Amino acid sequence: MSTKTKAFIYQLTCFAILFIPLRYVIDMYTGLTGYWIPITAFVVATILAPKFQAIRTKDGEKLAVVWFFYKKIK
Repeated sequence: MSTKTKAFIYQLTCFAILFIPLRYVIDMYTGLTGYWIPITAFVVATILAPKFQAIRTKDGEKLAVVWFFYKKIK
């Protein structure tokens, strides 16, 4: 599996892990109705989910992670 594919799968998985519970929490504890519930969950999950990228280095392609809570690229 290529590094770009791994980055996509990891990013999608992290987003889903955040989006699904956030959707239900927003539904239960806020007064939002209709389309506002998934839209709000989408925005919050997009901001909080780590970003994975395949970067090219002199040693080959590596997987880099940038997250809201970390200032450095890991």
